[in-house]
Amino acid sequence: MTARFHGGPDAQGVARWDFSSNANACGPCPMALQAVQRADAVHYPDPAYTRLRAALADLHGVAPWRVLLAASASECVQRLTAWRWRLGDRRFWTPQHAYGDYAHAASAWGLERVNDPGQAPLVWLCDPGSPLGQGESAEVVRAALNHTPRTVVLDRAYAPLRLRGHSVLDAAQLDRVWQLWSPNKALGLTGVRAAYAIAPLGAHADVAELDALAASWPIGAHGEAMLLAWTTSEVQDWVAASRHTLADWAGALRAMLAAHGWTCAPSDTAYGCARPPRTIEAAALREQGIKLRDATSFGLPGWWRLSAQRPETLAALDAALCALETNVETSE
Repeated sequence: MTARFHGGPDAQGVARWDFSSNANACGPCPMALQAVQRADAVHYPDPAYTRLRAALADLHGVAPWRVLLAASASECVQRLTAWRWRLGDRRFWTPQHAYGDYAHAASAWGLERVNDPGQAPLVWLCDPGSPLGQGESAEVVRAALNHTPRTVVLDRAYAPLRLRGHSVLDAAQLDRVWQLWSPNKALGLTGVRAAYAIAPLGAHADVAELDALAASWPIGAHGEAMLLAWTTSEVQDWVAASRHTLADWAGALRAMLAAHGWTCAPSDTAYGCARPPRTIEAAALREQGIKLRDATSFGLPGWWRLSAQRPETLAALDAALCALETNVETSE
């Protein structure tokens, strides 16, 4: 069974200076937070989520039947994998460095990873992905979509936080894939679990099957409130404005790491991977209230994933790295 590793809080609680989560550091989005705080937790949500489906469909310019609701993106990954296993799929493909829940779900259901996306009936794409913050190449997309039938899922969790570039998938290609969205990251509200997917054109029966595999009321009142807020122009404008701030913070992070001798991998987002000039002790940083995301579980040993953070948080990491370097020089 593939182990699951995630950034964010751990057994020690929330780190004071947390670079390990990819959540929007400008958040939480005030309007979305207020919507969550005002949510009616006394009553069940509408079991059909009629209003929510209509609002999400309007946001994406699709028919409401194409909206598949999920308790979270991770839950949707599990459900999509289970669905494909029931239909006979036994192979899958993911990018070499990717979110671990794709492989974990496949391992749980007995699917084997193959090296060629053209040979896998279930393909996971990322736009952009984690940990590197880069989009899929046109070559991989062509290989994934070159043959049918095939189930291709495009994880767009970080698309709202893309700082440069654009997706290589055109509108016609997007209509052929499942687009998985989890806005809690862009809104800085990762503790609120709710997500959705936009189904491909013509996938009416598939949506019905996947809805049948879900529990009743997969999204609670607070998740429903967050997703409804996500569909409003005010919240979309806030996310767009936050990207300008994140771009400045990301530039400052990379400059600071470079000054300490770290190698920074290219990224189109506010997070990315960097490799220090010498081994660092994550536990020593954690004791100082600083948490980074070890990228070993992504297949990148020696690298760390860091997200852009506020200036005071960056200053804390800068000081901690200076202290570690001083200790190394003293010991030598």
